[in-house]
Formats: sequence, C-alpha cells, structure tokens
Amino acid sequence: MTVLRPVRAGNAFEETVERLLQAIKLGVVAPGDKLPAERELAARLGISRVTLREAIRALSDAGYLDVRRGRYGGAFVTYVPPKPDAGDLRQAVRKMGQDELSDALTFRLAVECGAAQVLATCELTEDRKAVLVRRLAELNQAGLDDYRRLDTAFHLSIAELTGSALLATTCADARSRISDLLNAIPMLQVNLDHAAVQHQAIVDAILAADPDAARRAVTEHLDGTAALLRAFLS
Repeated sequence: MTVLRPVRAGNAFEETVERLLQAIKLGVVAPGDKLPAERELAARLGISRVTLREAIRALSDAGYLDVRRGRYGGAFVTYVPPKPDAGDLRQAVRKMGQDELSDALTFRLAVECGAAQVLATCELTEDRKAVLVRRLAELNQAGLDDYRRLDTAFHLSIAELTGSALLATTCADARSRISDLLNAIPMLQVNLDHAAVQHQAIVDAILAADPDAARRAVTEHLDGTAALLRAFLS
C-alpha cells in the first residue's frame, strides 16, 4: 500500500486521483477487490473524506471503480488490464516516445537495483524473509491473468521490505511509468520460465546478504525485460 501515501494540499483532488489510479493499475488492489474503508483511506492520503469521495466518483465515472452502497458496499475495482498485444505495445511506445522510454527503463534499473542492494545489507527478521519468499511463491504459482499483478507485488516488496518509504514510493513510481508497456508484452512461457529463475536468483542473493549479487541479479532480469520490449518493437 506504499502508493497510497499522503498527497500535497495544493492539488489534493488531482493527486488523490493519481494515487488511487496508480494503486489500481499496479494491481495493489486487485480487480474485483474493494479499496480500503473510506476513513482509513482518507487518513492514509491525508485528505478530507469529501475530497476522497470526489476522487472516487471521478474514477467511477471513468470506469475504474464500481461504488456500491449499503452494509457490504464500498469502492470496488473494475479495471482489468487489457490482454497482452504487440500492437498495443507499439502504440504505447509511440505515445511515450523513445527518449522517454529509455529514461523510464534507466530510472527503473537504478532504483530497483538500489532497493535490492539495500535489502541485502539489512538484518532481516524471519517475518520479513517470509514475506519475500511468499511473494515469490505467489508469483511462481500465478496464472497468466494474474501474473503481471503478482510480478509487480514481488518487485515492490523488495523496496518495501527495506523499511524506506521514500525508496518504496520511488520504485512504485518507476514501475508505474512502464506498467502499460509491461502489460502489453505477449506472455511467452519460455520468458516466464527464465524470469522465474532470475527472480529466484534475486531472492537468493538478498537472503544470502550479498548486495553485489543482488544488484547483478536485478540488472540481468531488468536487462532481459528491456530486450524483450525492444524485440516486440522491432
């Protein structure tokens, strides 16, 4: 829930919409699930409940949320990422531009490598180790429809487990910049199998408290993702 962080007062409505949309698109709140209760969500975002309701109404009107009333009501996520499609990928890259894409990939590489290095130097409690191992297991067991969401959860958990809210927020922002591109990459079993090996290497390096190996493992993995993007764009 790192993405649901306090917003600035000057643009409270706009930033609230941005935070909620980021949580929805990254799959922090899965399709069909309910956003946290209004009181909790307003406190997390540091806004009034009036502003929160306006933002939820805007996202409901845009088709991202379904607001239900009554005892079992709430704001339920209706957004489902589109099916992977190379044509959608090319269109998204054209919209972004090659320079911005390169910048976004470099940004992600820097912050995710940094997060893994930091986590590998932390004295992790058994509970934190268990979270990391569980995230990997959930990803390995994911079906194609849920793979990207659980992949995001795994990657973001590395930053979150460092205990640095700033680092976790930055990693979430980096992922958000390319989430539409990642969702558009066609699912290839050989690639998913390769990614599973790389994810395991990242976890092994972190649990072995080897920051250099963690950095190398993340670099190899993200370089592979960038190469796959380029392959579908050629």
